[in-house]
Amino acid sequence: MTSAEKTQVRETRIVALQQFPVNGTAVKRLAQAGYSWLEANKQTVNALNVFPVPDGDTGTNMTLTMKSAVEEMDKTHVDQADEMLNALAQGALMGARGNSGVILSQIWRGFARSVQGKTHLTSQDLAAAFVSARDTAYKGVVRPVEGTILTVIKDMAVSAEEGAAAGDDPIMLLRRVLEASKVSVQRTPEFLPILKEAGVVDSGGKGLSLLMEGMLRWVEGQQLHTAETHVAPISAMNLESSLEAVEEGQDYEVVVDFRPNGELDLPSFYGELEKMGTSIQVGEGEGMYRMHIHVPTDKLYDPINYTLGLGTVTNVAIENLMAQMDEITGKAGLKLTPVQPGQIALVVVAPGAGFAQQFAELGASAIVQGGQTMNPSTADLLAAFENLPGDKVIILPNNKNILMAAKAATEVTVKQAVVVPSRSLPEGLAAVLRHNPDGELDAVVKQMQSAMAEVQTGEITTASRDAEIDGVKVRIGEIIGLHNGKLAISAGDLDTACLQLLGKMQADTAEILVMYYGEDLSLADAESMADKIRTTYPDLEVDVQAGGQPHYQFIFSLE
Repeated sequence: MTSAEKTQVRETRIVALQQFPVNGTAVKRLAQAGYSWLEANKQTVNALNVFPVPDGDTGTNMTLTMKSAVEEMDKTHVDQADEMLNALAQGALMGARGNSGVILSQIWRGFARSVQGKTHLTSQDLAAAFVSARDTAYKGVVRPVEGTILTVIKDMAVSAEEGAAAGDDPIMLLRRVLEASKVSVQRTPEFLPILKEAGVVDSGGKGLSLLMEGMLRWVEGQQLHTAETHVAPISAMNLESSLEAVEEGQDYEVVVDFRPNGELDLPSFYGELEKMGTSIQVGEGEGMYRMHIHVPTDKLYDPINYTLGLGTVTNVAIENLMAQMDEITGKAGLKLTPVQPGQIALVVVAPGAGFAQQFAELGASAIVQGGQTMNPSTADLLAAFENLPGDKVIILPNNKNILMAAKAATEVTVKQAVVVPSRSLPEGLAAVLRHNPDGELDAVVKQMQSAMAEVQTGEITTASRDAEIDGVKVRIGEIIGLHNGKLAISAGDLDTACLQLLGKMQADTAEILVMYYGEDLSLADAESMADKIRTTYPDLEVDVQAGGQPHYQFIFSLE
């Protein structure tokens, strides 16, 4: 499209939205544009992780939530604003992943509630919708925290009301709201000291702002599919155990190391890769580039052949994502516990084959693949238990970022479904030991919650960036330890990190340690580490189990 043609498109869109209220078609186009721009910038949002751990996934979660919302809108052909927003809200709810995705779905739910019966939306309607979105989002969170996406939608609502009162047309109001969102995002560290200490803004708020920005970019005829290219150091990519939330059609993970013949045109490089697949990442180091992409089977060799034309390829790695997913979800032979009518079904989220096997052996009736970087959606969780016999269900999310999606699943089912809020895998395993399928639902839930309080969680992983949080200085590539979800130690090697973390956890006062080793370690590696721990803590009973989790070398359960 020529510059003149782009200008004409832009002017046509602006005139249309200025002269006419926003109809269903405009709602769909705006939402699609917001989704496209968020998709293009999701790695920027993912990088806004407070802790320097390789599992930032807010951008991925919000993008997949919007993907589901847009797909639901595509099924709606009535040119009415209320019907289109109803579809958007329903799709977002069912596709909601992670806490940020669930809150985003509540924002769209508030929009939809506000405009019922309206075929077109005026600026006043839009302002009222932003207010309703704010109220619905806040009500959906048990303990609202300022400095998050909630603060950003609140500031956007105030700005929208000001715009409507000032007589803004829909485009002027959108511009005003977008600017308010940007200012609000930059202010989030003022509310949350942990953000300021980590040197980042709130990721959920940033994602919401990008959605608004995409809408305005569409109105103004700007491109939506290629973000500003930010190349990370190769050492920060941590792709060896990378398994992000795998979208439909992502059959293979391809990683190519290459040395370009000349200066690499990054925008063009990204643009070509986007035609082939998703989950694109590029790293650079000493003139060498590493490209990561997820592709369908019929395009397996396209990124390799394309990169060959740009320079010298030094290494290629291909992983079958569907095979990994099958292993994790238990399609290769997990024996789940049948549920009889009247019994309580147990639904568990697990990130690796080892954990999935353990939960299955302990009585789980359904295993949902998920964890860090791969949060299941509301629909995924609902599908796991909706067709099970009986009407009583307990869900163990085993991750703090899956809690809200699990709760959302309980609200859209006719069954008696309850979330036992396990925030880690050790908590989930402790809880499942108290599960009684023939017990009274409330009593079983209380027993499981009580069990979770008796276990400490330790996590060992590799730092994804430099940071200093709670007095702990971290350098990229170091081994770090988290105690009950908080950064506790950083060390130069795995052995030192494990022993230091156990010191922080006061292992000398505990009785039992279970070490779950990740997918990148062997049993021999884990046993070697266990022997060092036994020497340091001779009174501690140490058990080694295969967890199979990505990203984390060890997960400790200490009692």
